[in-house]
Amino acid sequence: MNTPEIKVGTIIIDSGKLGVIVGEVKAGTWSEDPWFDWTVSYEIKYSDGDRCIMTNYSFFRLVKKGKIIVLDGTEK
Repeated sequence: MNTPEIKVGTIIIDSGKLGVIVGEVKAGTWSEDPWFDWTVSYEIKYSDGDRCIMTNYSFFRLVKKGKIIVLDGTEK
């Protein structure tokens, strides 16, 4: 399975709910090695008005499990 490219505007189906990535949040922490460690999270807005902030690790774990489907325009 190829890892889909995720960016603002990406449309997803999350457990049957239609959503769109509306933001990307990058946070960094100082650490010993490497000196700076980035964490990326996605802000998702759903068609029912719900919002969610999800780390990229959780997002791709759910994609791998089939709970989140990334729509790229090639679906039939």
